[in-house]
Amino acid sequence: MRGLLVVNPAATTTTERVRDVLTTALSADLAIETAITKGRGHAVELAQRATETGIDVVITLGGDGTVNEVANGLLRDGPSPATPALAVVPGGSTNVFARALGYSASPVEATGELLAHLREGHSRRVGLGHARWADQSRWFTFCAGMGLDAEVVGRVERKRSGGRGNSAGLFLRSGLARYSAGVGRSHPRITLDLEPERRPGPDQTAENATETQDADAVAERRPDHEVEVAVVCNTVPWTYLGDRPVRACPEASFTTGLDVLGLRRVRLSSLLRVTGQMLNADRGPHGRNVVLEHDLDVVRLRATPGAPFQMDGEYLGKHEEVVLTSHSQALRVIA
Repeated sequence: MRGLLVVNPAATTTTERVRDVLTTALSADLAIETAITKGRGHAVELAQRATETGIDVVITLGGDGTVNEVANGLLRDGPSPATPALAVVPGGSTNVFARALGYSASPVEATGELLAHLREGHSRRVGLGHARWADQSRWFTFCAGMGLDAEVVGRVERKRSGGRGNSAGLFLRSGLARYSAGVGRSHPRITLDLEPERRPGPDQTAENATETQDADAVAERRPDHEVEVAVVCNTVPWTYLGDRPVRACPEASFTTGLDVLGLRRVRLSSLLRVTGQMLNADRGPHGRNVVLEHDLDVVRLRATPGAPFQMDGEYLGKHEEVVLTSHSQALRVIA
């Protein structure tokens, strides 16, 4: 079996020693090649090349950004049974996707778990989300968001580009700073348009799934909502605060459609209350200010003027409309 190890040397907890240990361990079970990323977008190219050269499994050592790029490279031409499997070893600060698959947060422990899965032939297919905006499109593995959470992601990226290390504290401070700066100002209103379209399967696009849908198979349309924050989840958790999972959408799963958390108004009291609910309550966020929807095929986010948007923890600018679709069994993972 041939494997490609994609290493992001800039990831928070990735070190040369961890890379060497991982390479040595994998070499016992795989004909392993190692590639070091040189900047944003390089992992996409490496993964796409892996689909063309007979690689069986692509393993990431990095954070969620590296995982996202590799997933997009593997799925450049859409889901296919011939696409190499994806395996992940956590090397970032939160590693949401790896931990959602059941891996330990420690790179060393996760490597042992990965080797056991490979030797025992454990793999499964997971659903992913796909986003379209303007003339662009992209896959996401665990979350997308429009509004305040995307603004915070953008602020954190700017601080990290200046040499700051990533941490839960940095996100908290950035969130409070962004909220304080926006007190007394209006926030873009975001319309959640929850369309009743059939969910595309692993070999379908959103377009041909819509064209062939049967009216009797379509779920009843959910009402539109006006919110100031929209979080779209493909799994649990949304993120981590240290070791504590933050469950924005507690029913989200790789085996169902997309879930949505919306906040009608951004107020400090409601943000603190909802944050506490996400950290402590199995029931999840609730209250008059909360919109919570489960198992959606299509989510259309519209904002005028454009609102900040992020996917898998990467800030992608301001946009007026983003269409998110759920694709079941889109990618095989080693887990």
